[in-house]
Amino acid sequence: MVKKVCVVGLGYIGLPTASLLALNGFQVHGVEINIHTVEGINQGKVHIAEPELEHAVQRAVGGGLLKASTLPSEADIFILAVPTPFRENNRPDLTYVEQAAKSIIPFLRAGNLVILESTSPVGTTERIADWIVEARDDLSISDAAEYNRIFISYCPERVLPGQIMRELVENDRIIGGIDDASTHFTAEFYKHFVKGAILESNARTAEMAKLTENSFRDVNIAFANELSLICDQLDINVWELIRLANHHPRVNILQPGPGVGGHCIAVDPWFLVDAAPEQAKLIHTARIVNDQKPWYVVEKVLQQAAKLRSPVIACLGLSFKANIDDLRESPSMAIVEHLAKMGGATLYVAEPHIEKLPDRLNYENVFFADAEEAVQQADIVLLLVNHEAFRFISPNLLQEKIVVDTRGFFLQSPRMEVGV
Repeated sequence: MVKKVCVVGLGYIGLPTASLLALNGFQVHGVEINIHTVEGINQGKVHIAEPELEHAVQRAVGGGLLKASTLPSEADIFILAVPTPFRENNRPDLTYVEQAAKSIIPFLRAGNLVILESTSPVGTTERIADWIVEARDDLSISDAAEYNRIFISYCPERVLPGQIMRELVENDRIIGGIDDASTHFTAEFYKHFVKGAILESNARTAEMAKLTENSFRDVNIAFANELSLICDQLDINVWELIRLANHHPRVNILQPGPGVGGHCIAVDPWFLVDAAPEQAKLIHTARIVNDQKPWYVVEKVLQQAAKLRSPVIACLGLSFKANIDDLRESPSMAIVEHLAKMGGATLYVAEPHIEKLPDRLNYENVFFADAEEAVQQADIVLLLVNHEAFRFISPNLLQEKIVVDTRGFFLQSPRMEVGV
């Protein structure tokens, strides 16, 4: 018998997961609150730019194994893959997780498995269990309950945008249940479509592992970004410095940039800071360094713009990392928006992975352009994202331009005024 899976949240993780499950023989019911997104998916269309995703959705929908709706339905397995942003003062916001969990409660039956994949503060999986048993006294999460128990686990995604469809299959997965039975049940489920190792633990440790992974990366990026600030003050090329330092056999410094973006690295460390503020001092400091880097870049650009009567700035890239369309928590977006609000300059923005500027950049002095046109028009070229598409910009176009390079992309630029 084909098991039915209900996936709540059809975003960057939910939709790829839903299509992958369908292609592995599961009957998948996807849930998304946006009716236009639902209608598009049911026609085989996707609202996310991700290699291989559209083809997978088309095959899954065409094969009758994937259907989207605005409401959950009964299933054997429920997967919650919704956003977990933070509120003011960087406090975790579990609104979407709570709404998703409570939306499936009327459809739960004994023997069901509920899996949380959203990155969450430690203890969230246990809270889901509490919400369920508080609302349904006919269900139990106890090992002693033979006929009416359900199983609940945490299994965080660990994928890289641009490689999601491959990494969902190949990456190792951590499984943490609220008890051993839940862990084992969940591990057997993921073995149907994951080729990587299945690592069994408990819910709290699995939640902490996800936060630890992204906090580790954030701290290391902060070190590189802090080096870039120091080198800017001491008139040293930070990329040459890092290249030389990395020749040490036990040194591997990352590359600096305009800040840290994306829904994971820019968010997850705050969950640990919130949970243990007195103990998470290094993690907190790294967050401050990375959050302040965009404003350092803005100040450097304004210093250059002040030398010109009517400056024109080419802003190259908006996404939070190279070669994707994902703008979530992007420092590049924040930098461009701040420059636009300041006024006094005309901005030409080039982002090859989107079709139009986001509403946040709807200013009279901001224009959407391809990279070549933007550079041609500009006095100042601000490189924010190291997209491969920008490698085709002719060095001749950069002649007599002021180049502010946050990625070390134009190292041979004739006028590298700022490399931050």
